[in-house]
Amino acid sequence: MTASPDSTGPDFTGLKATFVNCTLKRSPERSHTQGLVDASAAIMRKHGVEVEEIRLVDHDVATGVYPDMREHGWETDAWPELSPGIIGSDILVVAGPIWLGDNSSQTKKLIERIYAHSGELNDKGQYLFYGKVAGCLITGNEDGIKHCAQNVLYSLQHVGYTIPPNADAGWIGEAGPGPSYLDPGSGGPENDFTNRNTTFMTWNLLHLARMLKDAGGVPGYGNQRKEWDAGTRFDFENPEYRS
Repeated sequence: MTASPDSTGPDFTGLKATFVNCTLKRSPERSHTQGLVDASAAIMRKHGVEVEEIRLVDHDVATGVYPDMREHGWETDAWPELSPGIIGSDILVVAGPIWLGDNSSQTKKLIERIYAHSGELNDKGQYLFYGKVAGCLITGNEDGIKHCAQNVLYSLQHVGYTIPPNADAGWIGEAGPGPSYLDPGSGGPENDFTNRNTTFMTWNLLHLARMLKDAGGVPGYGNQRKEWDAGTRFDFENPEYRS
């Protein structure tokens, strides 16, 4: 692995990453979640990754589980414009706040729209998101980082993303009303635990994305939907035919 042009570290040129900020605040209102996005994205950019950032609430994304909700009664839907960039990325980072102990409505909408593509296949006949990696960033001033992260990461692996070790990071202040991540005196940007986990998550995403891309993705044998539909059973034994 070669060094990147502006760093002594490894070069990940050729990888693409998309960060989707699922804050409830429209631009230009300050998003505390954006603070963690900035920290992770800066590492990626420093090492040659092409990074795109989307604040989902800024776009007129319809609610639903189909690739284009205009075909299902909605007058407008920005998802068909956003989805190619997400699908075309080697790395997806879902970032969002905690509300009432759970992921934001924008995070849930994003997962539902990604799920809309769960039946599509890649060139190998695998599910579309095979060979891509994902992680998540969570912020808030109430408990729930692990609960929110497990929901996001389970959902993404279910549609085919590969999840690396330590693929989540987050920050929460004291329980109850109080300063959020970027507020003066919150201690968020200086928190060693959060900074360590954000850094580890970022590098694990980079390493695994590079490994998968260099290997041509996940090997196809045993997981190709087209082959299964054609009758191939990849050594699965039907109980009806066992002696």
